Amino acid sequence: MPAARRPLPPRPPLPLPAGPRVAQILMTIASPRQFHIIGITLEGKTFRPSDWAERLASAMSSFRPGGGQGGIGAFIGYSPYCVPQVVNSTKCVLVNEALRDIEPMAWDFVMNFARDNHLQVEEITKS
Repeated sequence: MPAARRPLPPRPPLPLPAGPRVAQILMTIASPRQFHIIGITLEGKTFRPSDWAERLASAMSSFRPGGGQGGIGAFIGYSPYCVPQVVNSTKCVLVNEALRDIEPMAWDFVMNFARDNHLQVEEITKS
């Protein structure tokens, strides 16, 4: 008869360095910020064309968790980091800051689109 194995004792958690910079890094890793690019210009006009949000989100559709690898059974859809929405009857695009870590040029493209077209951008605050 083989000898019974004893379970290993639990390991103590690794200590994390302290300080405000470390807390900021951990908070950023835990929850990237989200922004709405709103289809109202800084001058107060409705942005045209009317399907701008879908076009912008479609351009970002390949930026997905896991690199957006398709293959058999892949479907067409928006990236979870750049999604068209309607908020208060206004077209918007929800942009997750995690896109910046995946592809900085894609992040720059989206944010420059908003800037170049004078679109309002609001950070979504969690309550």
